[in-house]
Amino acid sequence: MLENICDDFLKFFFEDAEELFDLERGFQFLDKELEQLFPTEEIEAPKFVDKLVKVFTKTGEEDWILVHIEVQGYDDKDFAKRMFTYFYRILDKYGKPVTAIAIFTDANKKFHPGVYEYKYLGSKIIYKFNTYKVIEQDEVALIENENPFAIVVLTVLLALKKKKLDDESLFDLKYSLAKNLLKRKISKKKIDDLLIFLQRYITFADQGYNVKFDKEIGELTGNQKSMGIREMVLDKAKKEGIAKGKQEGRLEGLDEGVEKGFEMAQISFIKNLLATDSFTTSQIAVLANASEAFVESVKTMAK
Repeated sequence: MLENICDDFLKFFFEDAEELFDLERGFQFLDKELEQLFPTEEIEAPKFVDKLVKVFTKTGEEDWILVHIEVQGYDDKDFAKRMFTYFYRILDKYGKPVTAIAIFTDANKKFHPGVYEYKYLGSKIIYKFNTYKVIEQDEVALIENENPFAIVVLTVLLALKKKKLDDESLFDLKYSLAKNLLKRKISKKKIDDLLIFLQRYITFADQGYNVKFDKEIGELTGNQKSMGIREMVLDKAKKEGIAKGKQEGRLEGLDEGVEKGFEMAQISFIKNLLATDSFTTSQIAVLANASEAFVESVKTMAK
């Protein structure tokens, strides 16, 4: 989601983003660079997602923004230190301006680290980074905020309420959030991406409500025969898988590349479907034109 609406993300957190950044030049997500600097094996049971984003300023310079998203939230006494470690490793390796944002999506209001301090024999370091605690946000202000990223935050807020709601109450709130989204003057692609995020991030105990939600959204948009959210997830996964497969295939030579590209597309497609938690192994096997054993092997490989 962050990659899909990175321009809105920057405008959400930085009021002068349009003056600071050349948003038309797009963004580069430096996941491999970040992983090399801070391998996941250095962290015990990682429960977060990190993004290192390269953006361009209006002056033509490259700036790097470290975005740390705490997707689960837990009492981590070393969190601030880890943020500092990210900072100095990026600065030392690449020498680029760096800012960091930690987004907490947990329900623990007491967990909100934002400063790392080190003192020893007269030496002292104080490192402060940007933080955003979703559970502390004002829902009314978010509803009135026209930035599409506000829908992402509202979705997370609704997920935090989920434990206290039955499926019917959850459906009503989810439907209201979808209506709010559809009223916004944003591109169809962003609306589709946000609807997929809303559907996947907030699930019902009774899967029948997913079908009901798709139907209601179709009626709401006046496109009952258009692609449903489930189909949008499937189509998006398929396109991403094919694109990745082609990219991998080009590295192998012409004949081998075609075969490799198809295989990688199939594997990527299956991985994308597994990530949705919306399909059974047998359903994925049919959709990917593969055996259930192959799907299971991909599932094991992805763990």
